[in-house]
Amino acid sequence: RKVEEKGARARCRRIINSERMVQGVEVRDGVIVDVNPATGEVIAEVRVTPIAEVGVIVEKARVAQVAWAALPLRRRVDMLKAAVAAMGDKAALCELMRKEMGKLPEECDEEVSGIFAKDEYLELIYGANEDVKLGNKATIVREAHGVVGVSAPWNFPMDEILLLALPALAAGNGVVVKPSEVTPLCGAAVVDALASKLPENVCALVQGDGVIGEALFEACDMVALTGSSQTGRKVMESAAANLKPLVLECGGKDPMVVLESADLDAAAKDAVEYSVMNAGQVCCAVERVYVPRRTLQNFEEKVLAYAKKEKPVVAPLVSQAQRDVVARHVAKSIDAGARVLLGGPAEDAKARETAPPGSSFFPLTVLSDVPHDANREETFGPVVAITPYDSQKDDVIHLANDTVYGLSASVYGEPKHAAKVAAKIKAGQVGVNCWPLAEADPRCPWVGHKLSGHGFHSGEDGWRQFSVPKSIIHPAGDASSA
Repeated sequence: RKVEEKGARARCRRIINSERMVQGVEVRDGVIVDVNPATGEVIAEVRVTPIAEVGVIVEKARVAQVAWAALPLRRRVDMLKAAVAAMGDKAALCELMRKEMGKLPEECDEEVSGIFAKDEYLELIYGANEDVKLGNKATIVREAHGVVGVSAPWNFPMDEILLLALPALAAGNGVVVKPSEVTPLCGAAVVDALASKLPENVCALVQGDGVIGEALFEACDMVALTGSSQTGRKVMESAAANLKPLVLECGGKDPMVVLESADLDAAAKDAVEYSVMNAGQVCCAVERVYVPRRTLQNFEEKVLAYAKKEKPVVAPLVSQAQRDVVARHVAKSIDAGARVLLGGPAEDAKARETAPPGSSFFPLTVLSDVPHDANREETFGPVVAITPYDSQKDDVIHLANDTVYGLSASVYGEPKHAAKVAAKIKAGQVGVNCWPLAEADPRCPWVGHKLSGHGFHSGEDGWRQFSVPKSIIHPAGDASSA
């Protein structure tokens, strides 16, 4: 064990002394250099948690978790409601998110408003964790895992923490959160607010990159992560030795299928809206749009009209590293034969000349005639990628499913026909004439098929993954079973 710790510390020193981390985040002398992606200006230097402290923080959470789990479920949920209500000043949180992650003001407002609107959500979690009586002989109760390590993403840097931490805490677990190193201040604002209203050490924070995350996951009893499929694989390998329970939401390359019977106005609007929402930095963003060739020109015109009118401003990408990924994907598509209808390399070059040094803007880009296999990985940027298909020759369901991912999808067309197509798409959530996340009931689980995840969160099925069922069984006629 000492050898493992020594090796981990050495890895941590190498990371801390390097000039760059994932997503191009710079580290100097044990601090994360936090940068505004719209200006390139340094916001703050955030201390990286020393690796030797991670296990101590988890152990304190483990000790505090015993008393926390002993509280009645109703009491825990009510305390979580109070903690969320005391999250802080909405305007200040929006400004912090805008500076650190780069979201547009209206997108910041939407996310921050969502973190305060959790009463109904917590009541649903309460219902999912209640005891269940089976006749007069058995009761199913739920027991917490212990300490849940939460690794949160940068694209929704506040609300995603709550989507994982709240059900974990409600179930009676202690929670230790590692925010993304790209948005450490947003993560700290949420975790510190929760911790201030809960028993000491029940909810705690660590900061750093994947090395700190690895130390956290090794020390805790369950892992809940939203991140890349590559990271998810590493976490599964680490958890395999102890069969540690996992909830992993990973990447996507989500298709939109437009049928010949589709309302093209609605489909074109949603193709733009949900390809470029949050500058396209959404795990379930529309990344592939399949359109019948016979309606292609009409669809292109509608997409361009909506994009130019409704999306004149796109937020910066979270970092220059992410911007460069998007630029490479666009260039690769063009090299493979795609046509640029809007934005693209020429506009990108202009933007780089006029944008502040160190910023990471990329123009809204619309491509058409994108070959089906031009880009197999997530683009995660403001790109509408249209691929035409021949309704008489091409199996569009096969095209939609021809990916290693399976997070979400959408199908537009006559409702009954679209529903039949949706049923055959291999994804965790499929919208019929809608983007699924926009219309989903909060009780729906959020599921990733294939490399898009393992386990699931949200909905009763997801919330119950943060605890283990136990059957308490009595013989018939035992008075204690009544």
